[in-house]
Amino acid sequence: MAETLKKTLGPLMLWGLGVGYVISGMYFGWNLGLAEGGTYGLALATFFIIIMYVTFTFSYTELACAIPKAGGAFEYANRALGKDLGFITGMAQNIEFIFAPPAIASAIGAYLNLVYPDISVLTFAFTAYIIFTVINIFGVRLAASFELVITIFAVIELLIFAGVTLPKFDMANLHQNPLPNGWSGAFAAIPFAIWFFLAIEGVANVAEETINPQKNIVKGFGSAILTLVVLCVLTFCSSVGVAGWEAVVYEPGTTATSDSPLPLALAKVVNEGHILYKLLIGIGLLGLIASFHGIILAAGRSTFEFGRVGYAPKLLGKVHAKFKTPSNALILNMIIGFLALLTGKTGEIITIACFGALGLYVLSMISVLKLRRAEPELERPFKTPLYPIFPWVALTISFIALIAMTVYNSQLALFFFGILALSFIVFKLIKK
Repeated sequence: MAETLKKTLGPLMLWGLGVGYVISGMYFGWNLGLAEGGTYGLALATFFIIIMYVTFTFSYTELACAIPKAGGAFEYANRALGKDLGFITGMAQNIEFIFAPPAIASAIGAYLNLVYPDISVLTFAFTAYIIFTVINIFGVRLAASFELVITIFAVIELLIFAGVTLPKFDMANLHQNPLPNGWSGAFAAIPFAIWFFLAIEGVANVAEETINPQKNIVKGFGSAILTLVVLCVLTFCSSVGVAGWEAVVYEPGTTATSDSPLPLALAKVVNEGHILYKLLIGIGLLGLIASFHGIILAAGRSTFEFGRVGYAPKLLGKVHAKFKTPSNALILNMIIGFLALLTGKTGEIITIACFGALGLYVLSMISVLKLRRAEPELERPFKTPLYPIFPWVALTISFIALIAMTVYNSQLALFFFGILALSFIVFKLIKK
């Protein structure tokens, strides 16, 4: 009997997952792009990345509704482009979803370290990994319900943060040293603009566990991307507008970059003993947990599907006998996350995850275009609006972003493409 996942998710749960996967990007990581591009450079990169994600999301929804499988992009490319490119797409997806959680875990550790400085960042990060892997093993309904609750709190906290900081907003702060590395800095800022929205496509990876996926995925995806675009613009302006971009990038009095930009901005408005400051640390932590927990969920499904179809050891394609969740895949991903955490390089881990995302986006949009031509009779409960403009726009921007990231991060690009090449060689040898 084939290993199957249990259908329990509705549109509200999908909204919670979609926003939850991404919302940590509002709390940390994006600010590192300011050091590369300044206010203007990161704003320009983010403008084009928003266009990419809106057009991508609506195009990807067509695939998710037509082929509701746990493997997400891997399943779509496998059908549209064949097994070889399907494997490459699946590996890009795995890299994105497996490398994003350790970056978030590091930020969780950094936030908690502000409150409990005697406990190391790594101790908090490892503990978080274990707790949320166990929650995901216990069941997708429990995992998604938990995700929805903490996502709502995280959204509310961002609105409170904006409400406190916007009265102190000064347009002049957006123009302070706006291009520290010239306009070319906008290209270097691309991975951090992507971080604002990274992993929204993870909603597709729970399509197999969604009740009536043809209708509910459309509602979940659409409402999630709208929510995230509004929060992105609000967070960017309210953070930088308080005291300029350097104030949310560097720890006070140092040149060390920070994983907690919102507390840095809030400290310019209220003192660190103020209830609002403590509230931001407490509830802000939920924003990180929402994404951490949600991406662990999506990553488990992605790795599980690779094992289920025989592209990875079959053990990874087994579901837990009692909980009907991909427990083996979840545990393997946690171990890889531990190893990434030990490097201590949050910015580099974010960039590697973004390489995986862009590879997935490029091949997924090619899949949309190819399937329209190759299988016009395929039932498509949702069709991409303004086809073929949307998939072509998403494909073009994601491809340019991939090239730019390769130029500005040559060593990390070598690492990413090296993983793809090595895994593909092993895949071909095993298949023979």
